[in-house]
Amino acid sequence: MIKIVNNPVLIINGRTIVSQENDFCEAAKSNNMTYDKNEAKKGTMTYGILEKHNHSNNMEKLQLKFDSITAHDITYVGITQTAIASGMKKFPLPYVMTNCHNSLCAVGGTINEDDHKFALSSAKKFGGIYVPPNLAVIHSYNREMMTKCGNMILGSDSHTRYGALGTMAIGEGGGELAKQLLEQTYDISYPEVIAIYLKGKPNKGVGPHDVALNIIKEVYNNNFVKNKVMEFIGDGIEHLSVEYRNGIDVMTTETTCWSSIWETDEKVKNFYEVHGREEDYSMLNPGAIALYDGIVEVDLSQIKPSIALPFHPSNVYTIEEVKKNPQEIFAKIEEASKKTFESNDVKVDMMSKIVDGNIYVDQGIIAGCSGGTFDNIVAAADIMKGKSTGNDKFSLSVYPGSQPAYIELVRNGVVADLMEAGAVIKPAFCGPCFGAGDTPANNEFSIRHATRNFPNRDGSKPTEGQVSMVALMDARSIAATAINGGILTAADEIDVDYSETEYHFDKSIYEKKVYNGWGKADDSVELVYGPNIKPWPKMPEVTENIVVKVVTHITDPVTTTDELIPSGETSSYRSNPIRLAEFTLSRKDPDYVANSKKVHEYELAREQGKDTAKEFAELKQAFERIQKIEGFAMINPVETGIGSTIYANKPGDGSAREQAASCQRILGAWANIAKEYATKRYRSNLLNWGIIPFLIKDENLIKKDDFIFVPGIKSAIENKVNEITAYVLDEEPRKITLSLGALTDKEREILLNGSLINYNKKNL
Repeated sequence: MIKIVNNPVLIINGRTIVSQENDFCEAAKSNNMTYDKNEAKKGTMTYGILEKHNHSNNMEKLQLKFDSITAHDITYVGITQTAIASGMKKFPLPYVMTNCHNSLCAVGGTINEDDHKFALSSAKKFGGIYVPPNLAVIHSYNREMMTKCGNMILGSDSHTRYGALGTMAIGEGGGELAKQLLEQTYDISYPEVIAIYLKGKPNKGVGPHDVALNIIKEVYNNNFVKNKVMEFIGDGIEHLSVEYRNGIDVMTTETTCWSSIWETDEKVKNFYEVHGREEDYSMLNPGAIALYDGIVEVDLSQIKPSIALPFHPSNVYTIEEVKKNPQEIFAKIEEASKKTFESNDVKVDMMSKIVDGNIYVDQGIIAGCSGGTFDNIVAAADIMKGKSTGNDKFSLSVYPGSQPAYIELVRNGVVADLMEAGAVIKPAFCGPCFGAGDTPANNEFSIRHATRNFPNRDGSKPTEGQVSMVALMDARSIAATAINGGILTAADEIDVDYSETEYHFDKSIYEKKVYNGWGKADDSVELVYGPNIKPWPKMPEVTENIVVKVVTHITDPVTTTDELIPSGETSSYRSNPIRLAEFTLSRKDPDYVANSKKVHEYELAREQGKDTAKEFAELKQAFERIQKIEGFAMINPVETGIGSTIYANKPGDGSAREQAASCQRILGAWANIAKEYATKRYRSNLLNWGIIPFLIKDENLIKKDDFIFVPGIKSAIENKVNEITAYVLDEEPRKITLSLGALTDKEREILLNGSLINYNKKNL
């Protein structure tokens, strides 16, 4: 079904796969070509797009500028505020601000709508594009209006992926978008490129989520595509509609890849024509000879309807497997959850969903950038037409991804078919994906065509004893389950004739409601600040020597950004950095905020010129131990920075939102320590907020409440020294080695200045 080759692969004319390096020259020769490694590397679609956007004159060390950027109402205030604080006068490239995360304006009083008004005033003042609440989710709007073959888009949402439309898109933290607004570059080493070779044709009832989940299953745990580009090629692509491709593409984020790109063809050309943008289409294909760093071969005909069970998109089984053996599979989930939640108050009860040999589901959701596409909703309606979801506890909600898609579904009768079957149709909103809409009740089992099912997501609050079990499924199988009274059912178990429904895009909906101020900045416009919109607090520069206290020590295999800063109800405070910081790690370590604040008091006292070794008892002991280390008998506490740190094995999987880092910084964090970082975007967030991303090989070298002395860190950053000797301040100080990993020159400058804001204030 899926085969991985973890070595260089040569692909000739986009179709002939040569997987043995010893055969490259002969294979090229037999096709009347000459193999040259450097030239073959240029044969990928990725190379051409990155070369076009690179400003470094060095393809190994890229400095990228994007064609447009996009953010939503959890992130755009912070991004714009950062750019303003750094001296921005107008948006130098199209900046799309959508309102699809905090569009429930009643939550938290007026503050969500205040953010929307800030964004509109920003669009008018600086020349941006403002998409009002409920009009479109961020990625639907960008697919419909902003993509262009060969272009690049940077977004503040981790699922910024438009590869199926010929656009390389990257989800990053807000700091990287602020850099683009300041006409700075996005710096990265040239990424490895993995071919995703699709062959065959999907069987009836198999949807894009089924394909995506099975790819994630194969590549997530082995890091096969981590921080790499997934380049989709192969003759199987021609059997997929463009929306089907979009549905697979948006889920590449869950593989931890950096970006994605697909071959384009007549179907993509038609997509652009339907959307009135035929000039934005061009054909993209690999060169006649293209060298990849590996390949994932996917036989679409072997994919079956699948389900990603709690609590990760990679926890994938076929629905058939689950139905045959639910007791054993659900027992594994319950057992694993005990370690995940580490609380006697949390009881994951999957077994209760098995009744008389059937698996009962409480809730179905089809929503957002992955589920709410036109094709998915039409397919669901084909299955449900003339049927019923029943009037018991099972419920089904459907959220079309945009108003243009919604009105077409109304005009062609699809909405009527769904409503007559018992589905509730709701406006464009990302809330069900992160826990701000249709949150399940405690211990409910929800199946969702959405992007994530992390343990601290979708409304779960494990520290308060509340948890729901969310599984990911394709819209087709969700619809099949719905008409079977909530009994888990795969779409290939039912007989249905799927319609070939033509889509007509109504651009006038956007023309009437979207404010497009690109190129029309008006400096006379006053920004509208609500009472919840607060500036970033001051952040100190790094000192030569630092002391950090480990206030949280997490040994989970992976720590998600939802655990670092919860989604859901906390979203209302995204524009208030200090208020939002109160939620940091609240669903993983409820004591984190109080313990970090205590350490932060030490640093604030130091910045006021106080001798912290005299002021605070535990620092007195720490400095007495430092004085035992050779060369540091005369260390000056007033000149030694003091901050908190967390340890986690692999932090940062999931969302791109920068608050996962900035909230730690606001509470006084100076570092993270990890075996590895789950994503580039989380590590970038740490760097942009002046948090040093240390690496350590052995988690057992440090523990919670340890003080760690890191001498000479400022000089090490300045002089590009990556291996640093530090000391755990036991009664007898103990040496450990921390490393910084690869840092660009700009990243080093940002760390030295204490944050991207500080760096820009000094340099712009």
